[in-house]
Amino acid sequence: MNDLNENPLVAFSDAMADAVSKAGASTLLVNARRRHPASGIAISAELILTADHVVEREDEIRIVLPDSSERKAALVGRDPGSDLAVLRMDGAGLASAAPAANEARVGQLALALGRPTPEGIQASLGVVSALGGPLRTGRGSMLERYLRTDTIPYPGFSGGPLVDAAGAVLGLNTSGLWQGGSLTIPAGLAWSLAETLARHGRVKRGYLGIRSQPVAVPAAQRLALGREQASGLLLVGVEDGSPAERGGLLVGDLLVGLAGQSVSDPDELAARLVGSIVGQPVAVELLRGGQPASLTVIIGERK
Repeated sequence: MNDLNENPLVAFSDAMADAVSKAGASTLLVNARRRHPASGIAISAELILTADHVVEREDEIRIVLPDSSERKAALVGRDPGSDLAVLRMDGAGLASAAPAANEARVGQLALALGRPTPEGIQASLGVVSALGGPLRTGRGSMLERYLRTDTIPYPGFSGGPLVDAAGAVLGLNTSGLWQGGSLTIPAGLAWSLAETLARHGRVKRGYLGIRSQPVAVPAAQRLALGREQASGLLLVGVEDGSPAERGGLLVGDLLVGLAGQSVSDPDELAARLVGSIVGQPVAVELLRGGQPASLTVIIGERK
């Protein structure tokens, strides 16, 4: 009989436990609501990323560390649209999580982690079942990308990490975005939004000031465009004094791209109008009278 150390099931089990132990060092308990606590991820020595919907109070936020000690934290910034919030613990010396080097793939093994009680880390094993985006969330905004898994979202797992078999973070889990179901915000997107929240306290969302409807791009116009793009946005209204009007957009234009990226439907456009693009001059790609055109529009900020 082979030695137990050569048993692949034992090796697999040990690898999963090691991944939980590694990521668990950066998974914290966040107590900022009346009900049971939630979870958070240390993203630097002093900053914690969690789900916005679990931060019901902005003072007396308590954090339980992996060693069971308890500390106070302060709210730095929050973004209800992406359901993310950043907390700060000065001088905490947290063990920051390591985002995965590669994006998640469908079928990949993944572990959902949480620390909803002081007793210790909890885990649920599954696979990445879907990748998608943009997604119109229940919070009235667009989430650029998301993951779904078949891990079990136990109570208090919101704000905790989804990790790969090596313990690297694939994303942040939350049940606050989509009809009560659990979704994962990919690590690259979550970390980028967290950086904006840490610097500015909020995430800017932009607008053009148009009304539009998706329409098919005819074959001849796709040829003029120089790429295969099945649909674009037909402008059926341009608001007076809006960024679109000031930039020269007209009713009847077919909007097909923004800032060098194609735009096929309203959800894609909304996902593009987030973050540092707000307030900046951006190239808007059009088909006007069947011919390609490009205008520069300064993106407005939605209040």
